[in-house]
Amino acid sequence: MNIDQADLNLLLYFDALLRERNVTRAAEQLGITQPALSNGLKRLREMFDDPLLIRSSDGMKPTEQAIELQPQVSAVLAQISTILQPEAQFVPADSHRVFRIMASDYAEATLFPLLVKRIRELAPDIVLDILTPSDISFKDLEQGKVDMAINRFDDMPQSFHQVTVWRDSFSCLMNRNNPAVAALDLETYLQSSHIWVSKTGIGVGFGMSPDKPSGLGWIDKALSQMGHKRSISIFTRHYQVPGLIVGDNDLIATLPSKVAQLQANNPKIVILDPPFDIPEFELKMAWSPLLHHNAAHRWLRSTINEVAAQLTS
Repeated sequence: MNIDQADLNLLLYFDALLRERNVTRAAEQLGITQPALSNGLKRLREMFDDPLLIRSSDGMKPTEQAIELQPQVSAVLAQISTILQPEAQFVPADSHRVFRIMASDYAEATLFPLLVKRIRELAPDIVLDILTPSDISFKDLEQGKVDMAINRFDDMPQSFHQVTVWRDSFSCLMNRNNPAVAALDLETYLQSSHIWVSKTGIGVGFGMSPDKPSGLGWIDKALSQMGHKRSISIFTRHYQVPGLIVGDNDLIATLPSKVAQLQANNPKIVILDPPFDIPEFELKMAWSPLLHHNAAHRWLRSTINEVAAQLTS
């Protein structure tokens, strides 16, 4: 089909249908009647020669072609919106904008102290609403309800823009009086008890089990590949908790190095390299294509990159 024969409003219909997976809700969002949207879906199916959405017991499910088309259509609509509605200049010092940022506990502990300081210097009236991974869904991020997600992502839909903030390695936190400090080799590490800490991705978390090391993350995966398993006594989702408790017991906390360094001046704690190789990981920031060209959002991304560069230099 040639573009001069296509109704570009159908792309708006497609975008709403794929986000909502429900004709009634999509129609309400678009401000049209349900029959009008149903007719639009029929025309979309003819245009792409594909069902696009199929009814199932769990609601409407997208076809493979629809899933492939969604990020392309979202990007096209974002570009059209930018062309038709040029943005006014964004002046940080005069702005009262609220930025909603989903951030992991790791990002909050390492990136945000300097980021908040920098934003307060440049834009003192801007408000930050910092959310946890369990507070939002990918849908919230996709629709632009959340400005930014900063976390370690195992899997991220292709429709999102994302860049690496930095890469980090791992370090061990231990009580200075722990006998294992004198010779932390792999054997000693495996004979010790450990604190596990992690929270990646988006969505509500659930209980962990020490009997399933394959699902425990980078550290335990690295040990498993060597044929080993550590003894985990404490599970936590808060990266600063180990620093509060390791100094008074014989536990070992293996943490991202940037978090471990927060305890560098703690007289009770020493920071050591792990006695085995653990692959580095990437902290990333991700955002909706709907916000990619927004002037305020571009400023936020630039500021985050600036602060991250200072912390890694």
